[in-house]
Amino acid sequence: MSLFCRNELLRSRWNLCGGNLAIKQGACGHSGTTFFMSETEHACSPKMSVNVNRSVSDQFYRYKMPRLIAKVEGKGNGIKTVIVNMVDVAKALNRPPTYPTKFFGCELGAQTQFDAKNDRYIVNGSHEANKLQDMLDGFIRKFVLCPECDNPETDLHVNPKKQTIGNSCKACGYRGMLDTRHKLCTFILKNPPESNDSGSASVKKEKEKKNRKKDKENGSGSGEAGNQDNIDAPEAVDRDDDDEDWAEETTEEAQRRRMEEISDHAKNLTLSEDLEKPLEERVNLFYSFVKQKKESGTIDGADKEILAEAERLDVKAMGPLILSELLFNENIRDQIKKYKRHFLRFCHNNKKAQKYLLGGFECVVKLHQVQLLPRVAIILKDLYDADLLEEDVIFAWAERVSKKYVSKELAKEIHAKAAPFVKWLKEAEEESEGSEEEEEEEDDENVEVVYSSSARELKVETVKPDTPEKEEDDIDIDAI
Repeated sequence: MSLFCRNELLRSRWNLCGGNLAIKQGACGHSGTTFFMSETEHACSPKMSVNVNRSVSDQFYRYKMPRLIAKVEGKGNGIKTVIVNMVDVAKALNRPPTYPTKFFGCELGAQTQFDAKNDRYIVNGSHEANKLQDMLDGFIRKFVLCPECDNPETDLHVNPKKQTIGNSCKACGYRGMLDTRHKLCTFILKNPPESNDSGSASVKKEKEKKNRKKDKENGSGSGEAGNQDNIDAPEAVDRDDDDEDWAEETTEEAQRRRMEEISDHAKNLTLSEDLEKPLEERVNLFYSFVKQKKESGTIDGADKEILAEAERLDVKAMGPLILSELLFNENIRDQIKKYKRHFLRFCHNNKKAQKYLLGGFECVVKLHQVQLLPRVAIILKDLYDADLLEEDVIFAWAERVSKKYVSKELAKEIHAKAAPFVKWLKEAEEESEGSEEEEEEEDDENVEVVYSSSARELKVETVKPDTPEKEEDDIDIDAI
């Protein structure tokens, strides 16, 4: 085995004799002797590198990446898949290794773990390498390839303020925006890729240092020959570079730009720290944010900011519960109209948020029981008319008395007061369904199916109702 790996002649004959990579063996073209390929040779095989865009079958395609290597570790509930060469794959794609790993987690519905120090990127559960490789193609299509030229020479530009992800191609010059509906985009917005400016600057400096060394060597060699000018030239270059390196802009614009960069980094740090906090602390942060807006008198036009803060803290569904506590009192009917837009941003097509709104409504009734308990049905109708509650949510709430927000006795009283409104809502729904059925029956009465033995298909004809003919006037025989 080791002989085959070391012998260049045998290795060159490997491709000519049609070696079988699956069983790692082949026959020598001269002697017919069977040789086996070692594990080292198999790992270094060209088959281990694949095209970045696997829809391109050209074997001379310039954009290559290593094939994914997955290793399953653990047993039972602790089983996990370690992607051994994720760093190399991500380097070939010019993306952080956390992005494709998180993409696997989103697609598989599994948790992911990152250990950048030890280069361990883990997806919980047991997953085959081929399956992950196919999923990686989906990641490459959405987040790597250029939409115009299908080349992977692209860079991502993340703007956490505007919640947008830009895409620029170095090959064709394309610039556009990514579709941020995928779950991975949320992760990218919270963890933007590191800017390559510092890296490129350090690379330039290293290149310049190497060039200086070469210039000095060339200068010393020519100095022996008697040419003194070549020796002094590199020193002058060094002095210029030192001045440029130590110089710093002191204009107001430059200082403002540096402060914005520092504030952006600080925001990203606080954002990631807040998400790591438990749910109770995140809810308290959102409560303090809304309370501050109310006390400062800017809450009327702050509906978008409140929604953005709830999404940032990942407590959007619980938003109506906090808003009810802070914005509603005994004048709830007027306040529903005033803050309708604030609640709609949370409750529109979100049944979970509507359930929390009903919970907040129960809490407000508890605080102002004397004024609001007799008017429960009217208030529920106001919420329904404002499109803050859907019929299905109201019916589900009415069927079950819960003591989650108030005592069971008070919850029963609230449900008893709401019973007339729920009954009216059910009857209105039944009437609308009945009217629709009657309209369908009337349409069916005017349709007749005509069967013909010579026809291949049934024909449906609309029959007009017969109109009674006018009776002919009686004829007087005597008048003839």
